[in-house]
Amino acid sequence: MLLGIPVASMRTKLLAQQEPKRLYSEAQTLAEVGFERSWSATVLERSPLIVPARRYTFPREVAGEEDAMARGALHLIVRPEIGGDFLATCALGFKHPDMPTGVWGCPVAREMCAVAGGYAYIIDTTRPESMTHLSLRPVVALRELEEQKLLLFAGFHTVAAWGLVGMAWESGRLSWEGLRLGSVIGDVLHGFGWDVTTDRELPFTLDLRTGQHEGGGFLR
Repeated sequence: MLLGIPVASMRTKLLAQQEPKRLYSEAQTLAEVGFERSWSATVLERSPLIVPARRYTFPREVAGEEDAMARGALHLIVRPEIGGDFLATCALGFKHPDMPTGVWGCPVAREMCAVAGGYAYIIDTTRPESMTHLSLRPVVALRELEEQKLLLFAGFHTVAAWGLVGMAWESGRLSWEGLRLGSVIGDVLHGFGWDVTTDRELPFTLDLRTGQHEGGGFLR
């Protein structure tokens, strides 16, 4: 699927091939797709009146995010392989309707990636207090690469990858504003980045093993 993200007052493009955004209503449980998972999750339309004994709110208090919950949140009931169910409340990053919101698998079966309005949270479902809030913000597209054991995150300028042992790499800048992700051939991702000087998309290749790239629209 192609996903377009307009940015106000800029001639910005972001067309990224990805799986459809996974948006779920109350009491709808996620299907087993993509990476193998040792957990299941249900997305709720609102915070439940009766909550599990274990509940976690993300992000934790950090500078600049004091009002994060005022934007809204993604509410999840998570059922890990071990330990009891827990409620995860993940603050929305942005309210723009094109920003992805949903749940994705990770290369490690016990880990879950929750995305709320472009904010991505990696949660170890066996130790929910162990959460990583990705510094790439907003995340505008995701892709599960089972063969390479990478979960890809695309932003407006760079691509990042989460692997078997955490963050694997983040690419250099690929575009002045907006990326278009294409096919994966072997261990190489093909895509396009926008060049402000020519107002054209220029191709790039990105080595999925290292995060190193060639080409793109941000050439100096």
